[in-house]
Amino acid sequence: MSQKTIIYLVRHAQGHHNLCAANHALPDPSLTPLGESQCFALRDSFPHHDKITHLVASPMRRTLYTCLLSFQPAVERLRVAHQGEKKRGVVVALPEVQEVSNLPCDVGSAPEKLHEEFDAQGGLVDLELVKEGWQDKESPESPWRPDMEKLKARAEKARRWLFELARQGSPSSARSQANGVGEEKEQHIVVVTHGGFLHFLTQDFDGMDLDKGTGWENTEWRSYELVAEAEDVRLKETDESWSKRKGDAKPLTETEQFELMAAVDERLRQEFGDGVRRVGGKREGGERIDV
Repeated sequence: MSQKTIIYLVRHAQGHHNLCAANHALPDPSLTPLGESQCFALRDSFPHHDKITHLVASPMRRTLYTCLLSFQPAVERLRVAHQGEKKRGVVVALPEVQEVSNLPCDVGSAPEKLHEEFDAQGGLVDLELVKEGWQDKESPESPWRPDMEKLKARAEKARRWLFELARQGSPSSARSQANGVGEEKEQHIVVVTHGGFLHFLTQDFDGMDLDKGTGWENTEWRSYELVAEAEDVRLKETDESWSKRKGDAKPLTETEQFELMAAVDERLRQEFGDGVRRVGGKREGGERIDV
């Protein structure tokens, strides 16, 4: 892949589970009215709609709606561009970027329910990668279980998937190359995901609030360059994105990142180490725990 690839990472807008701890018991919640307003604000302020070549989102309802509403100009442009092609939708639902925990609010809907809801909305969402079992976060052998090593592994898998998506290019650029017209096109990929998982995807735990589970605000976006070195694929935050939020500050060292990751690992063990869901700081059976 010789062309430059920019990844715009976005945390979803406010969902009903963000209102209070009790709402963590809601299964796969959608957006609040404020969340929808946040999407419209992002739509109106995002400066790169015309550059977007791909749209990707976690298959959770709040992330899919955030992507559809916030990037509506790109959704419509890509929909028109793909007319006549055998393509299932312009927003690809990618299970690897679902949220970390196994609380009900972070467990996705069954594939048939997602098809029922989103196929009826014009088929804008491509659910081909969402298979039965993608929402299994309880089984010890499940790759979706909230375990540090499994989270790191699926974050790596997601980065590699994005690399392959960029390498394939967009359908329009592929047609131009096949016709001998123009140069290889830069890829600009939007990924709408979750506050907790963003730290694993970026391998950056700077600013992570362990009580909130994230250092990202609702609908916050940052830009990264997709970099492949030997067998490693990583995301390097662009200078523009870094300076916008951090000014002249220096990034954390590898040692500091490791120390933060160890703290996150300990919190994961406290909350999910025995595979028991916790809602509002309690086991589902009602026993109080310290988190």
